[in-house]
Amino acid sequence: MGKGPGLYTDIGKKARDLLYKDHNSDQKLSITTYSPAGVSITSTGTKKGESLLGDVSFQLKQKNITTDFRVSTDNTALITATVDEAAPGLKSIFSFRAPDQNSGKIELQYLHDYAGISTSMGLTQNPTVNFSGVIGNNVLALGTDVSFDTKSSNFTKINAGLNFTKDDLIASLTLNDKGDSINASYYHIVNPLFNTAVGAEVNHKFSTKINTITVGTQHSLDPLTMVKARVNSAGIANALIQHEWSPRSFFTISGEVDTKAIDKSAKVGLALSLKP
Repeated sequence: MGKGPGLYTDIGKKARDLLYKDHNSDQKLSITTYSPAGVSITSTGTKKGESLLGDVSFQLKQKNITTDFRVSTDNTALITATVDEAAPGLKSIFSFRAPDQNSGKIELQYLHDYAGISTSMGLTQNPTVNFSGVIGNNVLALGTDVSFDTKSSNFTKINAGLNFTKDDLIASLTLNDKGDSINASYYHIVNPLFNTAVGAEVNHKFSTKINTITVGTQHSLDPLTMVKARVNSAGIANALIQHEWSPRSFFTISGEVDTKAIDKSAKVGLALSLKP
Protein backbone atom coordinates (compact mmCIF):
# COMPACT_ATOMS: atom_id res chain seq x y z
CA MET A 1 0.00 0.00 0.00
CA GLY A 2 2.99 2.34 0.08
CA LYS A 3 3.39 5.02 2.70
CA GLY A 4 -0.25 5.51 3.74
CA PRO A 5 -3.25 3.20 4.27
CA GLY A 6 -4.32 3.44 0.61
CA LEU A 7 -7.94 3.28 -0.54
CA TYR A 8 -10.69 0.97 0.67
CA THR A 9 -10.21 -1.25 -2.40
CA ASP A 10 -6.66 -1.97 -1.19
CA ILE A 11 -7.99 -3.86 1.85
CA GLY A 12 -7.38 -7.55 1.14
CA LYS A 13 -6.15 -6.83 -2.40
CA LYS A 14 -2.93 -8.86 -2.10
CA ALA A 15 -4.83 -12.01 -1.15
CA ARG A 16 -7.47 -11.45 -3.87
CA ASP A 17 -4.80 -11.00 -6.54
CA LEU A 18 -3.00 -14.17 -5.46
CA LEU A 19 -6.19 -16.24 -5.40
CA TYR A 20 -8.08 -14.91 -8.42
CA LYS A 21 -6.00 -12.69 -10.71
CA ASP A 22 -5.23 -14.13 -14.18
CA HIS A 23 -7.31 -17.28 -13.59
CA ASN A 24 -9.79 -17.63 -16.45
CA SER A 25 -11.48 -20.22 -18.63
CA ASP A 26 -11.74 -18.11 -21.77
CA GLN A 27 -9.48 -17.43 -24.75
CA LYS A 28 -8.20 -13.88 -24.76
CA LEU A 29 -5.84 -11.96 -27.05
CA SER A 30 -4.69 -8.40 -26.31
CA ILE A 31 -2.34 -6.37 -28.54
CA THR A 32 -1.06 -2.89 -27.71
CA THR A 33 0.62 -0.55 -30.20
CA TYR A 34 1.65 3.10 -30.11
CA SER A 35 0.99 5.77 -32.74
CA PRO A 36 3.58 8.42 -33.67
CA ALA A 37 1.44 10.95 -31.77
CA GLY A 38 1.88 8.99 -28.55
CA VAL A 39 -1.57 7.38 -28.47
CA SER A 40 -1.57 3.80 -27.19
CA ILE A 41 -4.03 1.52 -29.01
CA THR A 42 -5.11 -1.76 -27.43
CA SER A 43 -7.20 -4.33 -29.29
CA THR A 44 -8.73 -7.13 -27.23
CA GLY A 45 -10.68 -10.18 -28.30
CA THR A 46 -12.26 -12.68 -25.91
CA LYS A 47 -14.01 -15.94 -26.72
CA LYS A 48 -16.51 -16.97 -24.03
CA GLY A 49 -18.05 -20.28 -25.02
CA GLU A 50 -19.61 -19.66 -28.42
CA SER A 51 -19.58 -15.87 -28.01
CA LEU A 52 -16.82 -13.65 -29.34
CA LEU A 53 -16.39 -10.26 -27.67
CA GLY A 54 -13.97 -7.53 -28.60
CA ASP A 55 -13.04 -3.93 -27.95
CA VAL A 56 -10.54 -1.32 -29.05
CA SER A 57 -9.10 1.17 -26.55
CA PHE A 58 -7.29 4.43 -27.19
CA GLN A 59 -5.27 6.16 -24.45
CA LEU A 60 -3.60 9.56 -24.58
CA LYS A 61 -1.45 10.99 -21.80
CA GLN A 62 -0.68 14.70 -21.69
CA LYS A 63 1.11 15.93 -18.60
CA ASN A 64 -1.15 14.90 -15.69
CA ILE A 65 -4.26 14.20 -17.80
CA THR A 66 -5.04 10.74 -19.15
CA THR A 67 -7.90 10.23 -21.61
CA ASP A 68 -9.24 6.75 -22.41
CA PHE A 69 -11.75 5.87 -25.12
CA ARG A 70 -12.96 2.29 -25.55
CA VAL A 71 -15.36 0.93 -28.16
CA SER A 72 -16.85 -2.55 -27.68
CA THR A 73 -18.64 -5.01 -29.92
CA ASP A 74 -21.78 -4.60 -27.80
CA ASN A 75 -22.20 -1.17 -29.42
CA THR A 76 -21.12 0.80 -26.37
CA ALA A 77 -18.34 3.31 -25.89
CA LEU A 78 -16.65 4.20 -22.61
CA ILE A 79 -14.92 7.56 -22.18
CA THR A 80 -12.75 8.18 -19.11
CA ALA A 81 -10.72 11.28 -18.27
CA THR A 82 -8.33 11.19 -15.29
CA VAL A 83 -6.59 14.22 -13.82
CA ASP A 84 -3.75 13.14 -11.55
CA GLU A 85 -2.32 15.40 -8.85
CA ALA A 86 -4.54 18.38 -9.61
CA ALA A 87 -3.63 19.11 -5.99
CA PRO A 88 -1.18 17.13 -3.83
CA GLY A 89 -2.62 13.63 -3.31
CA LEU A 90 -5.79 14.37 -5.31
CA LYS A 91 -7.04 12.49 -8.37
CA SER A 92 -10.28 13.22 -10.25
CA ILE A 93 -11.93 10.79 -12.66
CA PHE A 94 -14.81 11.46 -15.05
CA SER A 95 -16.43 8.58 -16.96
CA PHE A 96 -19.35 8.25 -19.38
CA ARG A 97 -20.71 5.25 -21.25
CA ALA A 98 -22.55 5.90 -24.52
CA PRO A 99 -25.37 5.60 -25.47
CA ASP A 100 -26.55 5.41 -21.82
CA GLN A 101 -27.35 9.03 -20.94
CA ASN A 102 -27.50 8.22 -17.21
CA SER A 103 -24.06 6.59 -16.98
CA GLY A 104 -22.02 9.74 -16.34
CA LYS A 105 -20.03 9.62 -13.10
CA ILE A 106 -17.41 11.75 -11.39
CA GLU A 107 -15.03 10.39 -8.76
CA LEU A 108 -12.51 12.09 -6.49
CA GLN A 109 -9.68 10.22 -4.77
CA TYR A 110 -7.44 11.66 -2.08
CA LEU A 111 -4.42 9.92 -0.58
CA HIS A 112 -2.73 11.09 2.62
CA ASP A 113 -0.11 9.57 4.90
CA TYR A 114 -2.86 8.65 7.36
CA ALA A 115 -6.03 8.56 5.26
CA GLY A 116 -7.43 7.51 1.90
CA ILE A 117 -10.75 8.85 0.63
CA SER A 118 -12.74 8.10 -2.49
CA THR A 119 -16.14 9.57 -3.32
CA SER A 120 -18.19 9.26 -6.50
CA MET A 121 -21.55 10.50 -7.72
CA GLY A 122 -23.64 9.74 -10.77
CA LEU A 123 -24.40 12.71 -13.00
CA THR A 124 -28.18 12.23 -12.98
CA GLN A 125 -31.15 13.96 -11.41
CA ASN A 126 -31.30 11.39 -8.58
CA PRO A 127 -27.77 10.04 -8.38
CA THR A 128 -26.27 7.24 -6.33
CA VAL A 129 -23.52 8.62 -4.09
CA ASN A 130 -20.66 6.39 -2.97
CA PHE A 131 -18.17 7.17 -0.22
CA SER A 132 -15.26 5.10 1.01
CA GLY A 133 -12.68 6.15 3.55
CA VAL A 134 -9.70 4.57 5.27
CA ILE A 135 -7.75 5.87 8.24
CA GLY A 136 -4.51 4.50 9.67
CA ASN A 137 -1.08 3.89 8.21
CA ASN A 138 0.76 1.22 6.24
CA VAL A 139 0.55 -1.15 9.24
CA LEU A 140 -3.05 -0.86 10.47
CA ALA A 141 -5.97 0.56 8.48
CA LEU A 142 -9.70 0.76 9.22
CA GLY A 143 -12.24 1.80 6.61
CA THR A 144 -15.82 1.85 5.39
CA ASP A 145 -17.55 1.81 2.00
CA VAL A 146 -21.15 3.02 1.66
CA SER A 147 -23.53 3.88 -1.19
CA PHE A 148 -26.69 5.97 -0.90
CA ASP A 149 -29.49 6.08 -3.49
CA THR A 150 -30.92 9.61 -3.42
CA LYS A 151 -34.01 8.50 -5.38
CA SER A 152 -35.15 5.88 -2.86
CA SER A 153 -33.36 7.50 0.12
CA ASN A 154 -31.85 4.13 1.01
CA PHE A 155 -28.35 2.87 1.61
CA THR A 156 -27.64 0.31 -1.11
CA LYS A 157 -24.25 -0.69 0.28
CA ILE A 158 -22.72 -0.64 3.74
CA ASN A 159 -19.33 -2.32 4.12
CA ALA A 160 -16.51 -2.06 6.64
CA GLY A 161 -12.96 -3.39 6.60
CA LEU A 162 -9.77 -3.80 8.61
CA ASN A 163 -6.29 -4.39 7.24
CA PHE A 164 -3.14 -5.37 9.16
CA THR A 165 0.33 -5.48 7.60
CA LYS A 166 3.44 -6.76 9.34
CA ASP A 167 6.62 -7.34 7.35
CA ASP A 168 5.72 -10.21 4.98
CA LEU A 169 2.19 -10.84 6.29
CA ILE A 170 -1.11 -9.15 5.47
CA ALA A 171 -4.38 -10.03 7.24
CA SER A 172 -7.74 -8.48 6.33
CA LEU A 173 -11.28 -8.62 7.65
CA THR A 174 -14.33 -7.15 5.88
CA LEU A 175 -18.04 -7.03 6.71
CA ASN A 176 -20.15 -6.90 3.54
CA ASP A 177 -23.74 -6.98 2.24
CA LYS A 178 -25.03 -4.73 5.04
CA GLY A 179 -23.64 -7.11 7.64
CA ASP A 180 -24.90 -10.33 6.03
CA SER A 181 -21.46 -11.71 5.16
CA ILE A 182 -17.99 -11.58 6.67
CA ASN A 183 -14.76 -12.21 4.81
CA ALA A 184 -11.32 -12.90 6.29
CA SER A 185 -8.20 -13.14 4.13
CA TYR A 186 -4.53 -13.87 4.70
CA TYR A 187 -1.45 -13.28 2.54
CA HIS A 188 2.07 -14.36 3.48
CA ILE A 189 5.31 -14.05 1.53
CA VAL A 190 7.24 -17.27 2.18
CA ASN A 191 10.30 -16.70 -0.01
CA PRO A 192 10.84 -13.23 -1.54
CA LEU A 193 13.67 -14.53 -3.75
CA PHE A 194 11.27 -16.76 -5.72
CA ASN A 195 8.17 -14.62 -5.13
CA THR A 196 6.68 -17.54 -3.22
CA ALA A 197 3.53 -16.67 -1.31
CA VAL A 198 0.49 -18.37 0.19
CA GLY A 199 -2.98 -16.96 0.68
CA ALA A 200 -6.34 -17.94 2.09
CA GLU A 201 -9.85 -16.53 2.17
CA VAL A 202 -12.79 -17.53 4.37
CA ASN A 203 -16.28 -16.23 3.69
CA HIS A 204 -19.34 -16.78 5.88
CA LYS A 205 -22.86 -15.74 4.87
CA PHE A 206 -25.11 -15.34 7.89
CA SER A 207 -28.46 -15.61 6.04
CA THR A 208 -27.62 -18.98 4.47
CA LYS A 209 -25.01 -20.16 7.00
CA ILE A 210 -22.76 -21.13 4.11
CA ASN A 211 -18.97 -21.09 4.55
CA THR A 212 -16.59 -20.89 1.60
CA ILE A 213 -12.87 -21.48 2.08
CA THR A 214 -10.27 -20.82 -0.62
CA VAL A 215 -6.53 -21.42 -0.33
CA GLY A 216 -3.82 -20.76 -2.90
CA THR A 217 -0.14 -20.28 -3.59
CA GLN A 218 2.22 -18.80 -6.14
CA HIS A 219 5.87 -19.46 -7.03
CA SER A 220 8.33 -18.19 -9.64
CA LEU A 221 10.07 -20.99 -11.51
CA ASP A 222 12.47 -18.41 -12.91
CA PRO A 223 12.48 -14.59 -13.21
CA LEU A 224 10.08 -14.81 -16.17
CA THR A 225 7.79 -17.72 -15.29
CA MET A 226 5.16 -17.81 -12.55
CA VAL A 227 2.88 -20.66 -11.43
CA LYS A 228 -0.24 -20.27 -9.29
CA ALA A 229 -2.76 -22.68 -7.86
CA ARG A 230 -5.87 -22.54 -5.70
CA VAL A 231 -8.62 -24.82 -4.41
CA ASN A 232 -11.84 -24.07 -2.55
CA SER A 233 -14.12 -25.96 -0.20
CA ALA A 234 -16.49 -26.76 -3.07
CA GLY A 235 -13.77 -28.89 -4.66
CA ILE A 236 -12.97 -26.52 -7.53
CA ALA A 237 -9.23 -26.50 -8.26
CA ASN A 238 -7.49 -23.97 -10.50
CA ALA A 239 -3.92 -23.65 -11.73
CA LEU A 240 -2.04 -21.46 -14.16
CA ILE A 241 1.40 -20.87 -15.60
CA GLN A 242 2.35 -17.42 -16.86
CA HIS A 243 5.47 -16.60 -18.87
CA GLU A 244 6.78 -13.12 -19.68
CA TRP A 245 8.40 -13.95 -22.99
CA SER A 246 9.34 -10.32 -23.64
CA PRO A 247 9.10 -7.20 -21.43
CA ARG A 248 5.39 -6.50 -20.63
CA SER A 249 4.19 -9.35 -22.90
CA PHE A 250 2.65 -12.35 -21.18
CA PHE A 251 1.38 -15.78 -22.20
CA THR A 252 -0.90 -17.50 -19.68
CA ILE A 253 -2.38 -21.00 -19.63
CA SER A 254 -4.93 -21.69 -16.91
CA GLY A 255 -7.14 -24.62 -16.06
CA GLU A 256 -10.05 -25.51 -13.79
CA VAL A 257 -11.29 -28.90 -12.66
CA ASP A 258 -14.11 -30.00 -10.36
CA THR A 259 -12.47 -32.58 -8.08
CA LYS A 260 -15.91 -33.81 -6.97
CA ALA A 261 -16.93 -34.55 -10.56
CA ILE A 262 -13.78 -35.65 -12.35
CA ASP A 263 -15.88 -37.12 -15.17
CA LYS A 264 -16.60 -33.58 -16.33
CA SER A 265 -14.23 -31.95 -18.79
CA ALA A 266 -11.69 -29.55 -17.41
CA LYS A 267 -11.93 -25.90 -18.40
CA VAL A 268 -8.87 -24.45 -20.10
CA GLY A 269 -8.13 -20.77 -20.64
CA LEU A 270 -5.52 -19.07 -22.81
CA ALA A 271 -4.45 -15.44 -22.62
CA LEU A 272 -1.88 -13.62 -24.71
CA SER A 273 -0.96 -10.00 -24.01
CA LEU A 274 1.46 -8.26 -26.38
CA LYS A 275 3.03 -4.87 -25.61
CA PRO A 276 6.02 -3.30 -27.37
